[in-house]
Amino acid sequence: MKCRHCASPLEKPGDFCLVCRECNTEAVVLEAGRDRATLTMLSGDAEDGGEDHTHGTHNVDDPVLGETTITTTPEDGENEPVELRNFAGLIGDEIRRKRPDEVYAGGDRTVIRAVRDDIHHSFYRVDDDEPVQAVLERRSTRALDVVDTPPVEKIGGSHTTLIGGRTGMRAIRAVAGHPHVKKVIPGPIDAGGKGSQSGMRAKVTRADNGGNVRMLLRDGSSVQENRIVTTARDREMGERIRDDLNDVLTEADFQ
Repeated sequence: MKCRHCASPLEKPGDFCLVCRECNTEAVVLEAGRDRATLTMLSGDAEDGGEDHTHGTHNVDDPVLGETTITTTPEDGENEPVELRNFAGLIGDEIRRKRPDEVYAGGDRTVIRAVRDDIHHSFYRVDDDEPVQAVLERRSTRALDVVDTPPVEKIGGSHTTLIGGRTGMRAIRAVAGHPHVKKVIPGPIDAGGKGSQSGMRAKVTRADNGGNVRMLLRDGSSVQENRIVTTARDREMGERIRDDLNDVLTEADFQ
């Protein structure tokens, strides 16, 4: 494949071009299994073109630039952490060489969590039998602004106390780190709820008509409702962000 900006040859489809310093891949779809991971590279839209893998020619109607498969032999016991970390590292290396704007991931949560820890890209969960097609449809209808503000600067409001102390703040920062979250506004603490022995739990509730959501923090008998302002413009877009945020909280063991 050649760079779609300067036509310089690329080692692998969708690689970042080291000649003109431009990205060729805008999104990567990761289908993660415990022993095999498939990465599919996507251009910005159908007009950007792709690579016809059968004939090696340029297909302007295909937004799929290419596909890479990485395998491992899962280990048990004390060898598993090292093997999993190495597997995630190989996946991360492939993603980094593309420098995409977004990474979509579905499949084995253990692998996804390890990859998330290895890379620093916007990360979205996708659960579908055909994840690449689902991402293509999702991206074609979503044009949301990205907020680059550091998570800690997105937290504000008149209520500064969070239930759970540092643990509660960790949940808030996990949500605030999402690129489509503009602000997190902590609410008052209600200590009259039903007690729970499960520790700190967090859940993002259904989006309102403006696309904004709320996150409930529960710790024992205390409940705190936190307002989350997003870049969504309607309920449908807000629901997609809600799903992403709940996935983030699940990965962080808050659900």
